[in-house]
Amino acid sequence: MARDSKDVFQQPSAGTVTHDEPPPGLRGASRETFFGQPVGLSTLFFTEMWERFSFYGIRPLLILFMTAALASGGFGFKRETAGAIVGIYSACVYLTSLPGGWIADRLLGLRRAIWYGGILIALGHLSIALSIVFARSAFFIGLILIVLGTGLLKPNISAIVGDLYPEGGSRRDAGFSIFYMGINVGALIAPLVTGYLGERVGWHLGFGAAGVGMVIGVITYWLRADKTLGDVGVAPASADPSEHRRIKMIVGAGIGIIVLLVILVMTGIMQINPVSVAQKMTLVIVGMAFIYFIYLLFGGGLNIEEKKRILIIILLFIFAAIFWAAFEQAPTSLNLFAKDFTNRVVFGWQMPTLWLQSANSVFVIALAPVFAALWIGLGKRGKDPSSVAKFAWGLFFAGLGFVVMVVASNIVIRGGGKVLVSPWWLVLSYLFQTFGELSLSPVGLSSMTKLAPLKFKGQMMGVWFMAAALGNLIAGLVGGRVDPEKLQDMPALFQQTSIFLFIAAVVCGLLVFPVGKMMRGVPAGDR
Repeated sequence: MARDSKDVFQQPSAGTVTHDEPPPGLRGASRETFFGQPVGLSTLFFTEMWERFSFYGIRPLLILFMTAALASGGFGFKRETAGAIVGIYSACVYLTSLPGGWIADRLLGLRRAIWYGGILIALGHLSIALSIVFARSAFFIGLILIVLGTGLLKPNISAIVGDLYPEGGSRRDAGFSIFYMGINVGALIAPLVTGYLGERVGWHLGFGAAGVGMVIGVITYWLRADKTLGDVGVAPASADPSEHRRIKMIVGAGIGIIVLLVILVMTGIMQINPVSVAQKMTLVIVGMAFIYFIYLLFGGGLNIEEKKRILIIILLFIFAAIFWAAFEQAPTSLNLFAKDFTNRVVFGWQMPTLWLQSANSVFVIALAPVFAALWIGLGKRGKDPSSVAKFAWGLFFAGLGFVVMVVASNIVIRGGGKVLVSPWWLVLSYLFQTFGELSLSPVGLSSMTKLAPLKFKGQMMGVWFMAAALGNLIAGLVGGRVDPEKLQDMPALFQQTSIFLFIAAVVCGLLVFPVGKMMRGVPAGDR
């Protein structure tokens, strides 16, 4: 799961609620603290935890539901179509973070953006849960609402976490560590709940449970925000009425276009091929990234050192997209493998397919402190690997994860598709992929902020989101190739994925020394 950037978790000092003075700038905030942090962090922690519960509760459920037979309550879609839809959905969640942050900065303010975003997400889940009555139109309208709501909530709740610490420093890092723990707790619990309800009781009950989680998050935010956050994030960065009117017109036009497209599709006037759309979106994102990087290098007014940094960012963008294209197969190809070819019987009881999706979160929570200690220990001895070297290790570990799946799928092939393999194959694959994620994801986000020229720092977050969106699209396009009726395609998919990852790891590793030579004079911590 590409959960934001799962920063290595520093261990905050444990404690209970106390009554210290609120940090400067938090006028009107409670004086209580949360594990030594501003008490407003608790509000954001639980809001984000429930939002992630809702997101990771339905994402892996989508492909199982859409490919289930009509008699089983599903849509009966082809696996390639369902995989493409999941890829488009996940990619759009990342892409809408860009306009979502812009709308919050220029019009709504961070706090209102989070509030409206949470409501849209909850309405989206309600629409999906009611699609049993209103059929497919309500299902896809629900997905659109979740995408729009996540775009408003996700980037802005993280921004408010940063605003709780105007003094910066290690206390801020510890606060983000606690915040990211909430993300992983939500991602861990979600598949356990929605998987059981969705697969064993009823699809829409599973979707509805994810929605209930978001409703709890919205209520938590509504009850606690004013008391614990003070005036943080209330006012937008721009107070220009004319700019507000212009933004309202742009937002209104965008919503109008979305509504028009929905009506055209619902009435059958326009036909959409999800696979074709995903392929075209992939090309569009690649083209946008290419044009943007060309602009930075030749029209951005950068000096030689800044251009060198942009070249590094381009490399990291490419390698990150390759990594996410593999890693984000968890809700598609690996999820289908768990459903069709994995023996999930434990003590005579068959666990739901989605339960295996929680393995990654368990490993992240357990291993993030280990990776934090590793980087800190190497840094103290002057041996901390560069960002490019860490990316190479991340790609290599992910490649090992898919080698595991090649072995497992070949066991299935030798059994003619009738042999179910142990779930430990998937668990081992997720373990290696978590090694890769912890080597690459937090490092990538940190590198984007450290390497970016000052006047483009904000836009570099957009670049990171674009890499994740591109990876999700590719993962969705290839993720539907795990099919009992196409057994030979399965090991080929995992083998191709591992080969691409290993080639990328080798190329990335070979670039470590040239990049290091090019970046001489740049502080070691920024490489």
